[in-house]
Amino acid sequence: MTNPSVRPRLVVRDGAAAIDFYTSALGAKEIHRFADPAGKIIDAELQIGDDVFSLTEEQADVNLSPATLGGSPLLLTLTVDDADAVGAAMEQAGAEVVFPINDQFYGRREGRLRDPSGHLWIVGQVIESLSDEEINARLTDQT
Repeated sequence: MTNPSVRPRLVVRDGAAAIDFYTSALGAKEIHRFADPAGKIIDAELQIGDDVFSLTEEQADVNLSPATLGGSPLLLTLTVDDADAVGAAMEQAGAEVVFPINDQFYGRREGRLRDPSGHLWIVGQVIESLSDEEINARLTDQT
């Protein structure tokens, strides 16, 4: 038996456009793509760094995209070396800034962007290594 693992599977309206966004804006590598005869993407796997995620195009009453649902409750966290550069690349490729990238009290420089498919990404980098106690003390100071 293999070790259990979790892999996000994003549901999108336009699979080809989503793959183009993830490869151009986030540097994702396409591992595979399977489409039905009409060209609808049934399964695609992409890799960013060591992490793999998949995507599929929405199907009525089975898999609905954030565009159909009116948003996504899921937050994908992407840790990079330069959050500002990745955020700018995402914006240039069509992402919308939800929260601008800024230094945060918990030792990260990060912000939130909505990709063209409606998925929410927290893009950030570590700028300060803090203990749980230091973060809790800063959190208390924030209130």
